[in-house]
Amino acid sequence: MKLKLKETFNVPNILCYLRLALIPVFIMTYIHAVEPKDYYFSALIILISGITDFADGFIARKYHMITEFGKLIDPIADKLTQAAVVLSLTFRFKGMLILTIILVIKELFMFFCGLLLLRRNRKLDGAKWFGKISTAVFYALMFILIAIPTLSLTIVDSLMIIIGFFLLLSFTLYTFLFIKMFRESKNGRSDGYDD
Repeated sequence: MKLKLKETFNVPNILCYLRLALIPVFIMTYIHAVEPKDYYFSALIILISGITDFADGFIARKYHMITEFGKLIDPIADKLTQAAVVLSLTFRFKGMLILTIILVIKELFMFFCGLLLLRRNRKLDGAKWFGKISTAVFYALMFILIAIPTLSLTIVDSLMIIIGFFLLLSFTLYTFLFIKMFRESKNGRSDGYDD
């Protein structure tokens, strides 16, 4: 992949860089949060990160700024942000460790399946609707957990169960999709899966 300066520093990619830069800021502010305003600031960082995630995809599609480098850096920024959030919240909510394990297994599975498909000249073109819904639920409920540190354990557990459900749902549906793609690659089909 040959990088061009204009494509590397287009608006969607700059938003990805911003999202990456916000990760250490979030970790430090959340882990050292003491007062409610500290948690509000941490939640604001995640809100900005979520908005830039939506904005970079929207701008790239609407203004034809989709680049191969952007396709690479965007999911990296997403996954690193999600990992930073669940790992940081593990310091406060022990049950978050289960979500961390689910997230890591899901992402490693998708990474290795993606590599195997690339060796067969196939690839998964972009996130599917169930992946997007899972990500939206993740950001929305994590925002609540970060912004309101005084939630009861019952509410916290309920929110974590909902997040876990959507992570597992996304994981399951991607697994079926990968199985289908592997079967079709064995049969010599290559119809892309752009939907």
